[in-house]
Amino acid sequence: MKTLSRTELERSLREGLRPLYLLLGCEIYLRRVAAQAITEAALSRTLLREFNESSFSLLSDPVQSALAAADQLPMMSDMRVIRIRDFAKLREADEDVLIRYLNNPALTTAMIFSADDLDKRKKSSKVLLDVCTVVEFPPLKDAEAKAWARTHLKELQTTADDQILSEIIRLVGTDVQTLANELEKLASAAAGTNRITMQLVDELIGRSRELSNFELADHLLAGNRKRALETLHRLLDDGAEPVMLVGLIAGNYHRLALGKHLLSRGGREEVFRNISLPPFKRDSYISSLQRSTAAKIARGIQLTAAADLAIKTSQATPRLQLEMLVCELAT
Repeated sequence: MKTLSRTELERSLREGLRPLYLLLGCEIYLRRVAAQAITEAALSRTLLREFNESSFSLLSDPVQSALAAADQLPMMSDMRVIRIRDFAKLREADEDVLIRYLNNPALTTAMIFSADDLDKRKKSSKVLLDVCTVVEFPPLKDAEAKAWARTHLKELQTTADDQILSEIIRLVGTDVQTLANELEKLASAAAGTNRITMQLVDELIGRSRELSNFELADHLLAGNRKRALETLHRLLDDGAEPVMLVGLIAGNYHRLALGKHLLSRGGREEVFRNISLPPFKRDSYISSLQRSTAAKIARGIQLTAAADLAIKTSQATPRLQLEMLVCELAT
C-alpha cells in the first residue's frame, strides 16, 4: 500500500479512516502525535472512549489479546481503536494468526501498529507493508526541526527569532521529544516577555548541555568509567533522549576518525578547518586524537551502532543499553 508522509496522513484522515495503520520510523514523538490524530478521527463522535480504545505491548501482551479486542464490536460508537507497540517482540509462532487478521481486518476497528523499524525477514513484516496505510517518521532535518519548533512555540504563545531557533537546534539536535522539552523549559523561563533570547538559551541549554556532551566524550576516551556514568545519568535526568545520546556518542567517534585522518594529513590547521570546536576544547581534542588508536575508534563506532540497533529493537531498556555502552567504551 502507498506510503504517506505526516502531511498526507492529515489529508487522508479527512477523507476517511482505514482499518490498518503502520507508523514506522525513529521519530517517536511524532509517531505518538499521529496515533492520537487517528484516534481522534475514529472516536470524535463517541462519549465512551475508554470502552473503545485499547493499547497493547507485545513485550507483555500476547498478540491474540490485541486481535480479540479488535474483533469486538464498538460500544455505542462507529469505531474502536487498537494500538500495538513493541512489534519487534512478536513471536514467530504468532505470525500466522496476525497475518490472518491483516488479510481480513475488522472494518469497525482502526488498528495502529507503531515501530522504529521492521525485520524484513519476517513474513508478517511483508504483509504489514503490503496491507497497512504506512506513515514514515524518519529523523527530521535541521530545517524541518526549526519549522516544527516555530509552530510549537506559537502553541506555547512564545516567540524566538530565526538565529535563536538555529542555535537551539544546534545545541539540542532534531529529536522532537528532546526539542519539545527544551522549548517548554525556555517558554516557561520567558513567561514575562513571551520572547526567548540568546541569553536564556545560553543559560538554560547552552553551557550545561554542551559542556556535559564534551565531558561525556572526554571521560569515555580517558577510560574513566565512573565519571562517564555520572555524566550520562546527569544528561538523562536533564531530559536527553537515549537515541539522541547514542547519536552523540557515535558522532564523537566519527569525528575522531575524521580528525585522526586530517591530523596525519595536514596537522591542527587541517583538523579545525573541517571540524568545528570551541577554542577552549581544541588542545584537549588534539590530545585525544593523539591518544586514540584507529582500532579503538573503530571499536567505538561498532559498539555504538550495536547499541543503537538494540535500543530500536527494544532489547532491554534504552537506559540500560546506554549504561552498558558507556561501560564498554570506557575501558
